[in-house]
Formats: sequence, C-alpha cells, structure tokens
Amino acid sequence: MPHWMTGTLTCLLVLLNTLIGIGPMMVLAVIKVVVPHQGVRRWSSRWVMWIAETWAEINKAIFRLMLPTVWDIRYDAELHRDHSYLVISNHQSWVDIPALVQSFNRRTPYFKFFLKKELIWTPFLGLAFWALDYPFMKRYSKAHLARHPEDRGKDLEITRRACEKFRNLPVTVVNFLEGTRFTEQKHRAQGSPYRHLLRPKSGGIAFVAAALGEQMRSLLDVTIVYPEQSPPGFWALVSGRVPRVLVDIRSQTLPADLFHGDYSEDPAFRSYFQGWVNSIWEARTNVSPN
Repeated sequence: MPHWMTGTLTCLLVLLNTLIGIGPMMVLAVIKVVVPHQGVRRWSSRWVMWIAETWAEINKAIFRLMLPTVWDIRYDAELHRDHSYLVISNHQSWVDIPALVQSFNRRTPYFKFFLKKELIWTPFLGLAFWALDYPFMKRYSKAHLARHPEDRGKDLEITRRACEKFRNLPVTVVNFLEGTRFTEQKHRAQGSPYRHLLRPKSGGIAFVAAALGEQMRSLLDVTIVYPEQSPPGFWALVSGRVPRVLVDIRSQTLPADLFHGDYSEDPAFRSYFQGWVNSIWEARTNVSPN
C-alpha cells in the first residue's frame, strides 16, 4: 500500500475512533459541570477516564493493524495501576505522545499533563481536559512578580489546589523536562552540554513535588529514541515510515528531601533541585540506541 494511502486510512480510523468517543465524554463533562454533588462527579470522572483509556487502546490496535512500526519498550521494573508515578521524558517529536501511550496506557493510571490555564477556554478540548481532571496551572513571570510582588507564591497555591483531587488517588503526571521539542537550532542556541538533549527545566517537576508531596514517590525516567532515523513527524508515523521506536524506562524512588523546600524563594534548595535534575539528564548518555 502506498505511504499516502496508509497515512490517510490510519488518520480516518483514528478520527472515527475519536468521534465515537467524544460524544459520551462531552455528555459526562457537562454532567460534571452542572451537578455539584461530589459522588456524581467522581462517577463521571471514572467513566470519562474509562473512555479515554479505551480510546487510547483502540488507537494502539489501529497502529498495530496499519503500521509496521516496532515499539521497543524496555522496563526495568513492574508497573502498577494503583500506584502514583512522576514521568519525565525527553521530547523530540509529536510521535513521543503515541510512544508514551504505547508504554503506559492501562499499565499505570491514565496520565495527566500540567496545562496552561488559558487552554481551558479552547473549544471542546478545554472541556475534555477539565473532564479528564488535567490540572491547569498559572505561572507568573519574573517581570510580572517584579511589578506585583503580592502575587509571589500564588502560582504554587493554584497548582496545589489543582492537585487536590489527586490526593490519596493514584495518578501519573507527565513532564517533558526540556519544555519544548528538541531541534539542532535550539541545541546550539542553548549551548547545551548534552549531545542529544536540551537543558532540562526543573521548575515544573518542583511544582509537582511541592503540590503532591510524598504521594509522588516513584519516578519513571523515560528516554525516547528513533534509532533508524532523525526524529519523525506524526505523518511519517501514520503513513508507515517509522520502522522502530525505542522507549527506555528506568524507575527510581524520589529523594524525600525534594518535597520539603521552596523552589521559588530558596536559592539553596533551587540549586539542589536543579543539580538533582541535571544528574538524571547526565545519566541518559548510558541509554543504548540498539
């Protein structure tokens, strides 16, 4: 089958799967909005999550049927659906998202991304993200805080409130430490000391650690590699032109002292936290692409 035909059929199947799932999800999201009863909202959340996981699992089946891609996923520990995880990953391509779905869907709790607060106003998507209990966060720039010092600490408090619904519930929080997709231009502009990585940003996971505390004790360190090619685009994947994706997953326990400090206001703690993140990034040089 020509690549263009493979890509078109794959996209149509994914679109059909999405259209089937989006209707019930929107109905449940509206129920969560209009019915304030906590029991009803928890019931709606469970069904929304089931729809999202089923949607992802069907997409995995579509990819198996339509694409020659080998998902070479390597775990160094058993995963559990009743356990909370902090997932950190490098970021090179939109294909990284399907790689994470292949790796974690129905192996861990359905994963959450921290989203900018403005995204809640995106038509349909904002409501879906809210129904899925994705935490929305607001970050204040240094320039803003210089003009409005009374806002110091409010961004962390907003994040903590967004995470309240995860208290005592298993959750998987995903963070791309580089903050953006890797390109050679960005790599040169940063003067990054890492051959295939941008400099990591530690503020995001510092917020997660502060907001969720020791509930978030397990770290899954993910390295995504495209051994046979440069990082491909999503069309290359769905058209069958990505032969193999390597996902290396290494687990570790987060140090307890990461949960007891003020990243924003304590320079010593911030330096310690950044040093810990940099040590993880340096260890990635040991991941074999073969």
